[in-house]
Amino acid sequence: MRIAVYTGSFDPITLGHLNVIQRSSILVDRLVVGIGDNQDKRPLFVPEERMELIKRVTKDLQNIEVKIFSGLAVNFVKDCGASVMIRGVRPLTDIAAEFTMSMANRRLDPALETIFLMADGDYAHVSSSLIKQITPLADDYQLAQFLPAEIIPDLRAKLAARSSD
Repeated sequence: MRIAVYTGSFDPITLGHLNVIQRSSILVDRLVVGIGDNQDKRPLFVPEERMELIKRVTKDLQNIEVKIFSGLAVNFVKDCGASVMIRGVRPLTDIAAEFTMSMANRRLDPALETIFLMADGDYAHVSSSLIKQITPLADDYQLAQFLPAEIIPDLRAKLAARSSD
């Protein structure tokens, strides 16, 4: 069985993330989407909420499993019984950091292979950070250009709750 793992913070999941998940799911028998913590970011959604959002937008993909992890992604990949990590790459600026991380992961686990999937052109500029910036200013139609429409109410509710704190 070909198992691959796609890790990220997915805070929230974007159409770019979903595009990589859909394309990756075709390449493998089982794809594990691993929700990790990015220590450099202040998360909007807790990991369990992110898991629910991802499950909701991937419910039609039969070979997807969503898990939360902490620690090194390379260890999580191994714990999932995989030797392949999928990484979505947006603009060229991502490539240097992703290349460096893949070399470090390879050093930590020489059996680990990293597959880079370039984001489709329509999603190359989309990031979770961008979504958080434009949500207060954009209408639902505009937001649906960047993230799955079914999670827009969740994002709006979360941002409203945060601003009232």
